[in-house]
Amino acid sequence: MSIFGKIKSAIFGGEAKAAEPAAEAAPVAAERAAISEVDVAARLDSIPGSDKLNWRNSIVDLMKLVQIDASYGNRKELAQELGNADYSGSAEDNILLHKQVMNQIAAAGGIVPAELKD
Repeated sequence: MSIFGKIKSAIFGGEAKAAEPAAEAAPVAAERAAISEVDVAARLDSIPGSDKLNWRNSIVDLMKLVQIDASYGNRKELAQELGNADYSGSAEDNILLHKQVMNQIAAAGGIVPAELKD
């Protein structure tokens, strides 16, 4: 599973599968509706330890919160998955990566506060 897929699964739980193509259209539409009900900030805030991490601004803390190794290698792989082949690990790159993740979570149907996206 991709790094982004792991983040999405951690946020949506088993519901993350709804964003993947399926053979039958009706069940997929019903599952997508369920995902659109996920308040991403509330879900992440409910994870124990979230109050000690700056997950709303830091990709490293977001990855730690959902128990994914936040090493440079994994962040670089995540950036490449999201189309940023020039990721260097700088503060600017990490801010951009965090916004890209939040935008993709929103595109998958999650409710993401505007201040966490572009």
